[in-house]
Amino acid sequence: MDARTIIFYILAAIIIGGGLMAVTSRKIFRAAVFLLFSLIGIAGLYFFLDYEFIAAVQIIVYVGGIVVLIIFSIFLTHGSGEDMKRPHMGRAAFSALAAAFGCMLTMYIISQQTFVGSGKEAMEPSAGNIGAQMLSTTQYGYILPFEVVSMLLLAAMIGCIVIAIKVKAPQKIVVEQKVDIKVVEVEEVVEDIEPA
Repeated sequence: MDARTIIFYILAAIIIGGGLMAVTSRKIFRAAVFLLFSLIGIAGLYFFLDYEFIAAVQIIVYVGGIVVLIIFSIFLTHGSGEDMKRPHMGRAAFSALAAAFGCMLTMYIISQQTFVGSGKEAMEPSAGNIGAQMLSTTQYGYILPFEVVSMLLLAAMIGCIVIAIKVKAPQKIVVEQKVDIKVVEVEEVVEDIEPA
């Protein structure tokens, strides 16, 4: 076993281990940190494949953007040290079955695919070429996925804002109950006065 294979297995273990710990941890802050390690492992895999620009985008957008946004929202809700509720057994079993089915489907599709080289010279993965291809509207352009990712970032920001908003509805209910009690007391006093 050569060094490249060992590095690949180490990166794969970091990615899979971080993902599993992120979904099984009962502390929400620890889950965010494990997600951070998993995303850093994916960036390391891109570096391993000599795609430095995509690895840098992975670190800037996901590690530096999404995960930091998630951690800020956790601290704004003041629930970073609390334990999350254990999922019901039915939900956990369904999630495990869905993950196993997705893994088997992916392996089946990969095994049925015949990877044939196109014979064309590969494009140099420079920032200019990737940017031109990402903003291209031709057949092999990536403008639609680029816009979908921007919508994902917007949805993540809106979700963090909604999570951070504190609800003060229970205080209003207590005030309304106090007002009802005072009204009842006033009615009883009026009834006591009328016969006299």
